[in-house]
Amino acid sequence: MKRISSLILVISFFSIVFYSGCKDTINSSDLNKIVIPSSNVSYSKYIQPVLNLYCATSGCHDESGAGGISLTTWANTTIPPVVFAGHPETSHLVWVIEGKVQHRILYYNLNANQDQGVKTWISEGAQNN
Repeated sequence: MKRISSLILVISFFSIVFYSGCKDTINSSDLNKIVIPSSNVSYSKYIQPVLNLYCATSGCHDESGAGGISLTTWANTTIPPVVFAGHPETSHLVWVIEGKVQHRILYYNLNANQDQGVKTWISEGAQNN
């Protein structure tokens, strides 16, 4: 009986660990709680989650790449004219976020911190960090 109880306890533990580790999606409420720093902006930690939620997972700029643009990877995102490393003022991604060009996305989904974070990341060289 003691072995069965121990086995159930072990299975329960691994089940909890497995299922709690499976939450790999982030929603806008979770994302809006993340504060992007004003310098040393990490692409993988801050920028890709924003692009995934607002651009790629919306079915627009995923692997199929609406308009020939996929924003699912750093390599795809940093292809000019989407992003000109070091130059947010000429990067189309910034133009879309700011609403300076016609685009189907709801660019106002990004909060001010996310908007500035994207610009800072591009200004810092749009590094794959």
